[in-house]
Amino acid sequence: MLVGAAAWSAPAWAEIAVLTNGQTLKVSGHRVEEETVFLALKGGGEVGTPREQVAGFVPDEVLDEVGPTASRAELEALAADVARKHGIDPALVLAVASVESGFKPTAVSRKGAQGLMQLMPATAKALGVEDAFDPATNLDGGSRYLAELLTLYGGDLTKALAAYNAGPGAVSRHRGVPPYRETRAYVKKVLGQYKKKS
Repeated sequence: MLVGAAAWSAPAWAEIAVLTNGQTLKVSGHRVEEETVFLALKGGGEVGTPREQVAGFVPDEVLDEVGPTASRAELEALAADVARKHGIDPALVLAVASVESGFKPTAVSRKGAQGLMQLMPATAKALGVEDAFDPATNLDGGSRYLAELLTLYGGDLTKALAAYNAGPGAVSRHRGVPPYRETRAYVKKVLGQYKKKS
């Protein structure tokens, strides 16, 4: 049962924010300021969303699904295994995860992207990733998505990376890398990391 808006508060335990579009987000608490709900993210920081977009909150009974923090070496080994599974160069997945999250499984961006491969909730859902903060499922989903983009663009790595960052729609509209400063810097950074790891 969802907690109504009038009862919203900032609990000491973990909870799940349920949005009106059906998406959910694990948070460590929340606060309301006028018409904005600020969600305290489990990885640190917070994100604000219009009050009408939040249906309510339910308790998160699972305190720590990931378990003990894996070492960087273990995460890199896992990333390489997943990359091979999906037929892409392990060095590419390592470069993307490094740039996206600095290999932090609990990383959350200002826009709400989550985990090692920084999957947006809608993308994670489409990929069947139930817990974006679980390293294995996040790496699997992100690698599978990257493989799909490489196939979509005929192996054009630059376009695939641009689409990973800005979305295939933006790449299609601009017939290549969109003129967004963030996307161009992202592609350059990942390609630089990729060359170092290859």
